Amino acid sequence: MSDPVVREFLLGFWKIHILHHAEEQGVYGQWMLEELQRHGYRLSPGTLYPLLSRMARRGWLRATEPKRSRDARVYRITPAGAEVLKRLRASLAELQHEVGPRPSRASRPSARMSKSRRS
Repeated sequence: MSDPVVREFLLGFWKIHILHHAEEQGVYGQWMLEELQRHGYRLSPGTLYPLLSRMARRGWLRATEPKRSRDARVYRITPAGAEVLKRLRASLAELQHEVGPRPSRASRPSARMSKSRRS
């Protein structure tokens, strides 16, 4: 992860995505890698699995122990994780409102034009 955009911004997006799917149905590593790839994110297992473990240590996810060694460990959201996701969704909505698409310059009057029209 040498790309500063990935390190500084996208890592948070991945965590939100994980919490979202863990709330919906639960996730396991390989499925989550494929899901994130469908959205244009390319993670290695060496990035994803420690991330899942950290989220579980923080109490946001709970992993089920596989019955057989070849079965996947499934991560589901916890009540604490659901609260985090609720907070993040509110923050995302506010951020989208603030920085989302804006009308083109041609369709909005500039501050200078507005001042001159008032005179």
